[in-house]
Amino acid sequence: MPELPEVQAIADFVDGRAAGLPIRRVDIASLAVLKTADPPYSALAGRVVVGVTRIGKYLVISTDPADGPPVDGTVDVIHLVIHLSRAGWLRWSSNLSPTPPRPGGKGPIALRVHCGLPGEGFDVTEAGTQKRLAVWIVRDTMEVERIATLGPDVLALTRDEFAEVLKGTSARIKTVLTDQRTISGIGNAYSDEILHTARLSPFASAKALSDEQVDLLFVSMHGVLTDATVRLEGQEVATMKGEKRSGLRVHARTGMPCPVCGDTVREVSFTDRSFQYCPTCQTGGKILADRRMSKLLK
Repeated sequence: MPELPEVQAIADFVDGRAAGLPIRRVDIASLAVLKTADPPYSALAGRVVVGVTRIGKYLVISTDPADGPPVDGTVDVIHLVIHLSRAGWLRWSSNLSPTPPRPGGKGPIALRVHCGLPGEGFDVTEAGTQKRLAVWIVRDTMEVERIATLGPDVLALTRDEFAEVLKGTSARIKTVLTDQRTISGIGNAYSDEILHTARLSPFASAKALSDEQVDLLFVSMHGVLTDATVRLEGQEVATMKGEKRSGLRVHARTGMPCPVCGDTVREVSFTDRSFQYCPTCQTGGKILADRRMSKLLK
């Protein structure tokens, strides 16, 4: 799943190519991804991209009328909001087909935006069978309920604010870091990396962390996310996934040696997800119970 570093890098990439360009046409290949009806997606045609930003893990493409903002000072911005979910991605192209993708087709394309010169623009795609990608077209991003209920952006939190968040819950720290209503921007992969860097068990209680552990977790959180964002700067969208994988130390590395201590990276599996950790670095050598494997062995 694209998380804060990838979404920020995609936003910067698209902003650098699309800002100031007109949207010529929008094609919807999968009506299921479109979560709003007013304004209609056709309202984006003829407008100009004024900027591409990030809110949490949401990509926000903002547009103005082609003739600029109204002279009376009123706001006439329409936002295209995209949540890439687990298997979504964005592909920029200078050779887009003028033929709209077939609605309901079996291909990965969910949305196509023709932006700039003929052939320029991008596809929003989703791999796999679990279709969770979502698109909203709104005049105010707070109209998107998921955005309106987001917690503070992880990189905007001060150390004291972060400590207050942790004191307010006895949930496991892995859950706290990935709950977007508590803190926005972190997903499964980078929470694994952050907890490994901070030498904390994913099952540690947030409320029980010492001041020293909170300090280390806060520094690790900012360091991991900032380093990942810097690594992705200037990357083509097509190469970002590979760059992300190359920088991971424990996530998706089950069975491989920990790059810090050499112990075997372990996994805890659930029905539709899993996370990875190093026993030596994070749990004092203890192997955490794997819920899925425990059920299979009964």
